[in-house]
Amino acid sequence: MNIFDRFLSKIFPPKEPLPPGLYPYQTPPDAAEPYRLHLRIDPDGKGMLIINASTVLHLNETATEFAYHLIKQTPEDVIARSVAKRYDVPQQQAMQDFASLKEQIEILISTEDLDPITYLGFDRREPYSGKGAAPYRLDCAVTYQVPDKDAEIFTPGKRVKRELTTEEWQTIIQKTWDAGIPHLIFTGGEPTMRPDLPDLLALSEELGQVTGLLTNGLRLSESTYRDQLLIAGLDHVMMIFDRNEEQAWEALRDCLAENLYITVHLTLNDTSNAQEELQEMTALLDKFDEMGVHSISLSASDPALQESLEDLRQAVAEHELTLVWDLPVPYSRFNPVALELENADQIIDGSGHGWMYVEPDGDVLRSQGLTEVLGNLLTDEWEQIYQKLA
Repeated sequence: MNIFDRFLSKIFPPKEPLPPGLYPYQTPPDAAEPYRLHLRIDPDGKGMLIINASTVLHLNETATEFAYHLIKQTPEDVIARSVAKRYDVPQQQAMQDFASLKEQIEILISTEDLDPITYLGFDRREPYSGKGAAPYRLDCAVTYQVPDKDAEIFTPGKRVKRELTTEEWQTIIQKTWDAGIPHLIFTGGEPTMRPDLPDLLALSEELGQVTGLLTNGLRLSESTYRDQLLIAGLDHVMMIFDRNEEQAWEALRDCLAENLYITVHLTLNDTSNAQEELQEMTALLDKFDEMGVHSISLSASDPALQESLEDLRQAVAEHELTLVWDLPVPYSRFNPVALELENADQIIDGSGHGWMYVEPDGDVLRSQGLTEVLGNLLTDEWEQIYQKLA
């Protein structure tokens, strides 16, 4: 630091960042509208706010500070003075910004079927914009089992020597929470083939994490099983949709009637009749729209279908449906990463700092489809694994 910089630092001392960590808040038992909040503050001062273990809000530095004071129940006049001084803004503006944040959070608290990842409408941080203390999401492949035995050749089962027990997965889930990871996705294989899935969901819910399920959805047509997952705290589902399977349609109708955020995944697969398949998929979007589906995910099983995939993405936009691009489709006969990975060493944007992937034996990868093992989350410390991303 030169003399001029030292002089300026004495006149305008740099603001101290908020202490990083995980901060919880729960309303009193007699509250008119009970809710709970968890705030993760990264070392850079930015953060994430988890609402009712069902929605993650990505916050910039200013919004993170407001959320910190909200959780600490700091009086509003004290917040206004503190933020005004810290960011050199008028107290009235600081008060208005805090009131706006609080109002938006209250709206989200009372909104059903909410998108599990939400961005506030003012000066929010960009998704996956830099490495934090931990990724925003961990994709947990709890099994590589699939209902169709013929499809096992399309899963990387040979990479995995064994599947973790319930207790071992519970240890991993606790580690992820202690590391500050707010969002878990249970995937596979077909994760509903694990009988302990409700138990794993329940632990994540108890800790305060947002939980999602990536599945073919067929078991969700069973009301008893579906209720088990809902009671355990499942927040959102992505269905790998087979339009020729009536049970899939039944499951979709049943899930849309529940307090669940639903994403439907479609896979282009027919290289010999690509145009015909594209027309069928576009017609499906009309039907989904009528049913109340708001979120769509897309992939293709062959790079030759790239043009059809682009056309289908355009059709999704024309239907004003949300296009989800960053969830890992479970391994199946529809290879989810065929167009995303040209080779096994390519890194998908967001992998590592945005999300990471755990195989059924606990091995940690940057993302599904990549082969470099960073460590094992059951036997290695989280810090040891995450440092390898530098």
